[in-house]
Amino acid sequence: MTATPHSHTEAAIHAHDDNGSALGENATLHEPISADGTPEPGRTYTVPARCGRAVRVKTGQTIRVTNTHGTQVCDTWIFNAAHLNEFLSFEHTRAYIDKLIPQPGDPLVTNQRRPIAELIADTSPGVHDTLIAACDLHRYKNFGVTGYHDNCADNMRLALKAIGLRAREVPQPFNLWMNIPVKSDYSIEWLPPVSKAGDYVDIKAVMDCVVVFSACPQDIVPINALNPVEVEFKVLA
Repeated sequence: MTATPHSHTEAAIHAHDDNGSALGENATLHEPISADGTPEPGRTYTVPARCGRAVRVKTGQTIRVTNTHGTQVCDTWIFNAAHLNEFLSFEHTRAYIDKLIPQPGDPLVTNQRRPIAELIADTSPGVHDTLIAACDLHRYKNFGVTGYHDNCADNMRLALKAIGLRAREVPQPFNLWMNIPVKSDYSIEWLPPVSKAGDYVDIKAVMDCVVVFSACPQDIVPINALNPVEVEFKVLA
């Protein structure tokens, strides 16, 4: 039988020539919401602090992501469930919508410049980030951390692996509630979220998707108020 693009055989072949392998491990790998990421509609799932989760969302379904405490950044990726090499790309989305930050009613488009989802509701002030790469082990080493530090890039990789999938790269995430203002001199700041407890974002799938969330483990710059905590999500019934 011909191997699929995401088969274990191809994953093994490419394990050392792409960016798909985690550099460490945490509980994410062992706590998927289900064996293949299929959710129970209407059920609330928790993304524990410093960990990630992957969930399958079918065309037309809406997923709600809730900032439980109001202080937590949630890195969010959306992959085409049929071909993980197509994914939500903010290099392409910013050009498509002529905005740095999407607002309700805006499409979210892939690296093939076609909508994969739509932002349909946002109860927060709408301050999110689409510029900053997911934190990774290299980022924490640059901060002087020795040893392993939980990070969003590995959380994405581990969350996919937990449901039997693998992506060959870590795309630019949709950093929900991350507050990175661009100043008049084009420098940026790293500030705590301006969202409040219970604020949520609704994202409607335009194609069958795998959505991955990471409750960002960043505890060195104040984007999570220096205290990473959990977030919640559910696929609306």
